[in-house]
Amino acid sequence: MRNWKGERTLTGIKKINLISAVLVSLSLCGGCTLEKAGNSSQDQTVQEDNETEQVKAEKAEKEEINEIHLRDKDSLYENDDDTSVVTMYLTVSKGNSSENTYHTWKEINSYSVYDYEDMGVERYQVAGLLQVGDENGPTQGEVGYGESVPNATVQIRGQTSSQNAQKNYKIELKKNKGTWRGQRTINLNKHMTEGMRFRNKLAYDLIRGIPQMVGLRTQFVHLYVKDNTEESGVKFEDYGIYTQVEQLNKTALKSHGLDSNGQLYKINSFEFYRYEDIIKKEDDAGYDKTAFEKMLEIKGDSDHTKLIDMLTDLNDYSIGIEDVLKEHFDEENIVYWMAFQILMGNVDTQNRNVYLYSPLNSDIWYFIAWDNDGCLMRPEYELRNFSDQNSWEKGISNYWGNILFQRCLKSRSFREKLNDAILDLREYLNKDMLTSKIESYKNVLKPYLYLMPDAEYEPLTSEQYDQIAASLPDEIEKNYQLYLESLETPMPFYIGVPTIDGDKLKFNWDVSYDLDAEDITYSVEVARDYLFQDVIYQNTTLTVPEAEMDLPNAGQYFVRVRATNTSGKTQDAFDYYVTDEGKHYGMKCFYITEDNTVEEDIYEEG
Repeated sequence: MRNWKGERTLTGIKKINLISAVLVSLSLCGGCTLEKAGNSSQDQTVQEDNETEQVKAEKAEKEEINEIHLRDKDSLYENDDDTSVVTMYLTVSKGNSSENTYHTWKEINSYSVYDYEDMGVERYQVAGLLQVGDENGPTQGEVGYGESVPNATVQIRGQTSSQNAQKNYKIELKKNKGTWRGQRTINLNKHMTEGMRFRNKLAYDLIRGIPQMVGLRTQFVHLYVKDNTEESGVKFEDYGIYTQVEQLNKTALKSHGLDSNGQLYKINSFEFYRYEDIIKKEDDAGYDKTAFEKMLEIKGDSDHTKLIDMLTDLNDYSIGIEDVLKEHFDEENIVYWMAFQILMGNVDTQNRNVYLYSPLNSDIWYFIAWDNDGCLMRPEYELRNFSDQNSWEKGISNYWGNILFQRCLKSRSFREKLNDAILDLREYLNKDMLTSKIESYKNVLKPYLYLMPDAEYEPLTSEQYDQIAASLPDEIEKNYQLYLESLETPMPFYIGVPTIDGDKLKFNWDVSYDLDAEDITYSVEVARDYLFQDVIYQNTTLTVPEAEMDLPNAGQYFVRVRATNTSGKTQDAFDYYVTDEGKHYGMKCFYITEDNTVEEDIYEEG
């Protein structure tokens, strides 16, 4: 120790000697225990010097399972080549009746799903040997190489697309017969009704760049088929270009880092109403799986309790939508899913073409995109003079018929989050990026599409193909403007079935809704033709959703209802009449019979 002059003091020297003596004693003592010497500062100093300082670890805050956002597994796509083409060889043969594979390839390609429903039988299958290779043949190391007996079953897939001349196929590799890229289910889609043949793949490739969404793996496939079901010794026949899309099932959930034990439903036709007579638990009286799966196809755990709890709360208007979203949904997931569909113009997503997923131990439901071949279709419909994706099929009005989306969109907070997501994706889906991707797909596909067998069914000429390809990048901005327009327009509504009361024909419809609470007036027209050239009744100043007219004679009639707000924006009803030229919006077709009853003309898919 030094004094204020810097001189070492006697006391300091004594302390140094003392500490040195203690250290020597400790080294000699080894593991012996030393007793404390009262309050000696010297002993305290020694103890502090020998104690090991404990550093507290910084731990991340633990997440609650109901608060996590859905995220894809990026490493799954690391080796993907968006423009590569894989060659597949499929040898089909008759199998056995127990596996429903004792059928011919001709039979497989003759029937649609609607034919099977009429016949009351399961979809026919054939036995198949799937081999993967290149244009020279199957290659070593790939599934099926060197094999000569079936390793799979094959059937058609799709709903309305099953009526097309060129079929889509589902190839199911048998257990212990190998996998292709970790998948046993190989979906091959022809996308015959859209002339570009790459829209579904484009959408999934774009989803990969959106962290808030989960996508699926895709691959262009050149398919060859050898049909041994009726004769042997035939050669492989060229079936043209397909797009393979990963099947969303338990295997896919696991591959994408999700919970393979969770609930997973493919939405076939479902507006999120409670549907108490159909949406039941398996052990409930009257449970009908066939009726259930017409709405929601069960792809995961079959305990529907969580689904029913969500639907019960959603359809209880005493519970605010903010509470429903917090309790049952990941709001980020919904707004980005909807934002993507709106900007891509994928309108056939109001009540189908999406999966509903929930981890087993979570209360939260997530949307996963499915079937995107309707994206960016407006230019092609216009060129082909086909009426579709018009009227209310744009922006938020497209989703108004779904009770979940309708309740969400009535919330200003939800609309603000949706708008933020749309602006985010609008920047991501920029013209330069889309132009580059579309050009690369076009260069891959055109050599196949204008050769047989695809050339026979391609709905576009080569010049039209190039014209539409060049127009697609502009569709994002057009769809954004349609979205803005939908915010200013009254929401669509359904027309009721007309009724007869004495000598009067009465009409009614649901009330329209305006986001800005503007007053709404309705116009009603009744005509003998869907072009409304022969109008027999008209009223354009109605403020209530009902009207009546003198009962006309027996025959076919059309009623058209429109809603207009104070700003002069007009909206059609949800109802439409379908002809070979497409949809005629805002009208309902009905018949008055000779015995004065009303029969509604109902359009059914297929």
